[in-house]
Amino acid sequence: MISTRLLAGASFAALAIVATPALAGDIAGTVSDETDTVALQSATVSIPSLGRQTVTGRDGSFSIAELPAGTYEVVVRYVGAPTVTRSITVPESGLVNAHFTLGGDNQIVVVGQAANQASALSRKYASDGVSDVLTRDAIGQFPDQNVAESLRRLPGINVLNDQGEGRFVSVRGLDPELNATSLNGVRLPAPESDVRSVALDVISADIIESIEVKKSLTPDMDGDTIGASIEINTTSAFNRRRDLLSVKLEGSYNDYAGVVSPKGSIDFATRLTDNFGVSGGISYYRRKFETDNIEAADWDTANDVVFAKETEYRDYDVERERLSGTLNLDYRVSPFTMVFARGSFSQFDDHEYRRRTTFKFDEDPASGDADSALFSDADGRIEVRRDLKDRFERQRIATTQLGLDHDDGEWKAHLSGSWARASEKEDFSVDPIRFRSRFDGDGLDIRMDYSDRRVPLFTALGNTADFLDPASYGFNRLELTTLSDSVDEEYALKADLGRTFVAGDGEFTVQGGVKSRWRDKSYNMDGIYYGDFDGDLTLADMLGSQTYRLTDMGPVADKYAPAQFFLANRSAFEIDQYETDMLSLPDDYSAEEDVLAGYLMGRYSSDTLRMVGGVRAERTNVSLAGQLVANDGDDVTDVIPLSFKRDYTDWLPSFTVRYEPQRDVVLRLAGYRSLVRPKLSKLAPRFTVNDDLEAEFGNPDLEPYRAWNADAAVEFYLPGNGAFSFGLFYKSIDNFIVDQTTQASGSFQGIAYDQLTRAINGDTATVFGLEVGFSRSLDFLPAPLDGFLVQANYTFTDATGTVFTNGDASAPRDIQLPSSSRNTGNLVLGYEKGPLELRAAGTYRSKYLDELGGDASEDRYVDHHFQLDLSAKVEVIENVRLFAEWINVNNAKYFAYQNYDSRQRLLQFEEYGSTVKFGAKVNF
Repeated sequence: MISTRLLAGASFAALAIVATPALAGDIAGTVSDETDTVALQSATVSIPSLGRQTVTGRDGSFSIAELPAGTYEVVVRYVGAPTVTRSITVPESGLVNAHFTLGGDNQIVVVGQAANQASALSRKYASDGVSDVLTRDAIGQFPDQNVAESLRRLPGINVLNDQGEGRFVSVRGLDPELNATSLNGVRLPAPESDVRSVALDVISADIIESIEVKKSLTPDMDGDTIGASIEINTTSAFNRRRDLLSVKLEGSYNDYAGVVSPKGSIDFATRLTDNFGVSGGISYYRRKFETDNIEAADWDTANDVVFAKETEYRDYDVERERLSGTLNLDYRVSPFTMVFARGSFSQFDDHEYRRRTTFKFDEDPASGDADSALFSDADGRIEVRRDLKDRFERQRIATTQLGLDHDDGEWKAHLSGSWARASEKEDFSVDPIRFRSRFDGDGLDIRMDYSDRRVPLFTALGNTADFLDPASYGFNRLELTTLSDSVDEEYALKADLGRTFVAGDGEFTVQGGVKSRWRDKSYNMDGIYYGDFDGDLTLADMLGSQTYRLTDMGPVADKYAPAQFFLANRSAFEIDQYETDMLSLPDDYSAEEDVLAGYLMGRYSSDTLRMVGGVRAERTNVSLAGQLVANDGDDVTDVIPLSFKRDYTDWLPSFTVRYEPQRDVVLRLAGYRSLVRPKLSKLAPRFTVNDDLEAEFGNPDLEPYRAWNADAAVEFYLPGNGAFSFGLFYKSIDNFIVDQTTQASGSFQGIAYDQLTRAINGDTATVFGLEVGFSRSLDFLPAPLDGFLVQANYTFTDATGTVFTNGDASAPRDIQLPSSSRNTGNLVLGYEKGPLELRAAGTYRSKYLDELGGDASEDRYVDHHFQLDLSAKVEVIENVRLFAEWINVNNAKYFAYQNYDSRQRLLQFEEYGSTVKFGAKVNF
């Protein structure tokens, strides 16, 4: 039904288009900087007397068609450059070619922070909707060495960290899962088995030309985003007017790890002929770092003493290795038609060693006060676990795309086919090997000091000889991951066709298109659970040393010895078949998600007014397969395959207005309907349960998020290189999804649990907010102060929704939407003068709800975060630059907590130290 309607509409539009005669002549050309080094994308080219206007493409090209014969003033504008006006005579028929260069006495700086800012503001100015852009300069460098860190600087953008490194993008304080990410127009699948969002650290900054964050949608865009559409573009040979070859060598030093990690990249772009270009790059990065962590769980009260039943001290040593590459081929068939082939590959290896000391208290504390609790093994058992995780995983993302773009000012067309594949794989991980000792009547006391809400510390008292003796900790279990394989693969075909007509003092474009996406995602987990060892095996047999800074953890395992010992003595480890089955069977699932979309839209454009309106329809078909594993507590009694199929259709209207009442003042208004489909891992009919009886169940009945969205913004583009923007946004979201964790015991399909986590749909959520941004090059100040640049932005987000406790409609609870920060802000002070560049950047986000509990006292929050970064670059000789960065100068920490008994109670604390990067970049 959907395809029939869309094809009929498209056919009607095509007949109307073909029947329309063309007018006299055309103007086409290119725009570049004064040095003719780079093509200027998003320069605005207008003919004011006719109200006609267009924007240059990524190769700097433009075309304005169907012009009556005559002489016209053609005006070209670009942020940071003087306006250029030229008289051009259009004949009665034929094409006039024109090449514009911008700069002159106030030459555009093509290298450095000012160049990045001018390019980004030009693209923002020229866009139809509400957006922000991050670009690199003419020699291929971002203001920061890390894309995630650079994205923090944009209005409304925050990046969520993983072990101190920026990974996932939050837009306007919303959950990263509400974003859509593409690379060169190809939707990126997620390597992890349980997410849709794509971690930015998988893709190197060195191969990226620009990142555009589109916060409002038009009908020609995929409709499955509520936060933003994040569009990553790699470089093309036609982005430049000259060849590029640059080499960068870098070292990275983490003050916790105490070692220097290498990084290197090569970036190139060249035209082999006037019409054929090749571009690409390769980047390699290895990073060693350490993390100190404390986690607590099961907070309770006894005799007016608040305590955690379980506390863990974790010492992480991590080595990450990233390899990224791109190759783009572009062939200009005609001045208006480009055929392209684009490919990318990224590999991200993560080798993590984790030493952990865990305290489990079975009985209430013997005594305590507001800041402490004393546990005695005279009252009940104190269990101490010492384990090690040795886990290696590899993530890969690969994309391939073939396509054609045509734009002659009258006809506009796009055809493309693409393939993308993401995977995450482990094939030998010791996760974990555990040793334990149980103290009961041995004279051991453990005092927990909770006076520091982030860092609770323990003190062992009384008979501590066995507590400190590694030989007293006997082998308890070993979990071996033989295979953890997540694969997410998508094929897509896309076709767009548009026709432009002269309409009064402007032009009107009718455009339609179809897109089909076929996605397969699966996860396969195989493991072996070894519950005993034939012989005597204790922690003393593989003793190592800790690198923990928060306290003395006591004896810990060596990082390498457990895997080596296991491989040498594998036959002596005894398999527990029941636990092996429960480790391997419940997690597996597979899913197919096919989306057929079509749209029809109209676009009116003049030199002051631009309107885009239309409707998009998306038909979704989902097939899910998983399994329930029944057991009697000792053996698996049955494996029950389950499958579900679902389909639904969404109609997504949108309307966008861009109005420029006077030069350099832009008003924007957008309203649109969008959706976000549930994670396939949350839909899959499966369950997992660990040895602590913490269970997680899938929910095939989840509905997608559906939202009405509205944006309003005003932008003032300041003389020179700068802008001020103010925006309001509103979203009404139905069926928002939260993970709800309840502490109540129960059973499902015969599987007992003490804690249950399950994704559920909430009722209706509303999101309201404002964002303010300011950026300015202070070149109007007297020297040497004229080298300063300032960027500042602030976003306020009020995102609230209602859920029903345990599904009970009579017990509504208002919550803050997960991963939604109320306040985010950035401040950057830069300086560039001659060969020197300096930059100080601070980023802040307020706390957010991370996970929903059974009630408010069990909700998990992540505390506010402020981070300061410094960087410096200097050109020592022509085309040779040295640089240095100091990341996380203030050693910002991660702190997650729950509000229990009127205080913040620790759930997780981490600190990472700061990282210094230094190196050289050479351009040839």
